[in-house]
Amino acid sequence: MTNEPTRIVILTNMVGPGEVDEDLESETASECEKYGRVIRCIVKEVLHPDVPEEEVVRIFVKFEQIDAATKAINGLNGRYFGGRIIRAYYFIESEFNKINF
Repeated sequence: MTNEPTRIVILTNMVGPGEVDEDLESETASECEKYGRVIRCIVKEVLHPDVPEEEVVRIFVKFEQIDAATKAINGLNGRYFGGRIIRAYYFIESEFNKINF
């Protein structure tokens, strides 16, 4: 995560461990299209004992433009989804490109 604006947004705390369903990725991409063109949306569940429960499911959204990512963060961070408060952050693009999805 970074404070420097990038085209990549990471969303956490949308769902808990084991709660990922087949529609989460497409529904998230569709919702994020309200902020700008989405190039890619990927849901990744990180099962590691050191990862806090609210960060286990990470949703990466790659936008075409940085300003769309900024709009998404402003629109989604702190918003409620299924009784949870979404956390949205910029993610370093070079690190995103290294992740093995």
